[in-house]
Amino acid sequence: MAWRRAAVVTAEWFPGLPAAHAEPVGVDTSVAHPARVYDYWLGGKDNFPADRAAGDAAVEANPDILPGVRANRRFLARAVHYLAGEAGIRQFLDLGTGLPSASNTHKVAQAEASDTRIVYVDNDPIVHAHARALLTSTEEGATAYIDADIRDTEVILREAARALDFSKPVAIMTLMVLQYIPDTDDPHGIVARLLAAVPSGSYLVLSDTASDINPSATAVSAARLNQRLGPAKQTRRTRSEIERYFTGLDLIEPGLVPLNRWRPEPDDPRFPRDVPTYCGVGRKP
Repeated sequence: MAWRRAAVVTAEWFPGLPAAHAEPVGVDTSVAHPARVYDYWLGGKDNFPADRAAGDAAVEANPDILPGVRANRRFLARAVHYLAGEAGIRQFLDLGTGLPSASNTHKVAQAEASDTRIVYVDNDPIVHAHARALLTSTEEGATAYIDADIRDTEVILREAARALDFSKPVAIMTLMVLQYIPDTDDPHGIVARLLAAVPSGSYLVLSDTASDINPSATAVSAARLNQRLGPAKQTRRTRSEIERYFTGLDLIEPGLVPLNRWRPEPDDPRFPRDVPTYCGVGRKP
């Protein structure tokens, strides 16, 4: 596969970025894209009719998607709060960033520790167009954005090193992105290469869709979504397949669990059944 050359955007560099809410040149908005479908499910405005049609078709088969994507945002916030607070992590590499929202990684991390540094990675042109909203760092910290495919780990690590110090612990964030990497592209190898580049005391934060929770509905939902997506098709995986990403890591309690079971708060919504997405946080010993 040929990947586009990574473009790095920092808080001091904006030339060439399209205006917010503009339709990027060369983007086929008649084909749904995962980041924009996810934005639609979260109630965002940066999506197009094809994205909404794909999202509606998937939700019709599996209504648990909507509470699931909101549970994923709560998981992100809790995991980052734990890492920046209790674990003392000051560097985050967030892959498959998606469109900006109120609880993006830097907002949560820098509220806990203002000197935290965050590098975002995505390859959707519309996410790139909104990179300004991902770069509102505190003065003490820093944020940067890399326009790159998650499979191109060599480029990502090289460019991220401009903002992060890989001799110190880094939290690698892969939320709801590995489901769009087919087995033929070795998603487990991608994670292993990223973890090999960070030192002891680093963390992996991961969530990914499950094929073994409510399997009938999720299979139909995935098929409907994939009919409408471009090249990035969804591959749902079993718990054991997702657990392999944490090979060699120490899982933080409560381990690898459905989204609604990772450190729920008393005021969280009550789920009639488990959200069909696993999540976990693991520490590199």
